[in-house]
Formats: sequence, structure tokens, C-alpha cells
Amino acid sequence: MSSAPSDAMMSDGAMSDEAMSDEAMSDEAMSSDAMSSDAMSSDAMSSDGAMASDGAMSEDAMMSDAGAFIDLAAYEADKGAYDAGTVVLFFNASWCPTCQEANRNLKDDPTAIPAGLTVVSVDYDNSDELKQKYGITTQHTFVQVDANGNELAKWTGSVTADQIAKQTV
Repeated sequence: MSSAPSDAMMSDGAMSDEAMSDEAMSDEAMSSDAMSSDAMSSDAMSSDGAMASDGAMSEDAMMSDAGAFIDLAAYEADKGAYDAGTVVLFFNASWCPTCQEANRNLKDDPTAIPAGLTVVSVDYDNSDELKQKYGITTQHTFVQVDANGNELAKWTGSVTADQIAKQTV
């Protein structure tokens, strides 16, 4: 190829005209010999993340067509891993019937959670600091946040992944 990989992608993620040229897309340029064996090796894949340190995508990330339902501890341990997608905090309580229904739906069918959506379970009874930060006064409240933790949207009452996704901005 005539251009470096970083030149092929434009800032919006689209391929440049040069990268899409007949020469760049030729059989020779696309052949398996043109691909580095290191980039195609199983060592290039990480076991738990979307990308290995060298930028190779993990097999799980390539195969995943669903979003995620995780707990607050998992989210806080690696917030950066969720920056590219939509993050919704779900303030719920174990004693709340509609919270239980939503939890059951999200856990029983994780494939129903749209790709790119991460729902983070937050214990309503033990998260006073977060409740204060987002003005949460009742359980079964959802807060969509950006990569910096700023509130983008807030609502109550969703019980399915589809209902949650429809409320996001």
C-alpha cells in the first residue's frame, strides 16, 4: 500500500480516497501474504478486552453483537473501556419489584442489549454519593452519562433493554 495505516483513516473514521483506490484494494495488496503474521496470531488477541495493546481486536469483541449489563465495580475498574459506547447507570434496589423485573430481563437475555450500550447496575441503597451527584430520589432511575460522567439524560421505569436504548440520546 502506498500510504501508512494512519493516513488511510480520516478523523471521522472513514477511509480516505487514497486508501480506497484500485491500487490499495488490489488482490495483491489484500492478499494473505500482505498481512503480517503477528497481526493475525492468537497472541495479538487479548483474552478479556476489545483490543490487545498492539491494537488487534479480541475474538470476543469481534463476535459480540450485544451490549453489556455490568455492576458498578466492573465499570469503575475500567471506565475507559466504555468511552466509545453509550453508558447508562441503573439505580436499583433489591426490594424494588420493577427493579427486579428489569434486572431479570437484562441478565436473562444479554443479547437483547443493543451493541454499544452498557447498562451499569448501581445499588440504590449504598450509593449516596452517586445519588447526590445525579439528583436521584427514587429507585429504578436510569442516568445516561458521557465519558466524563456528565449526565446526558435521566428517566425512570424502563424494564427492557429496548426501552432503555430508546431513552438514550
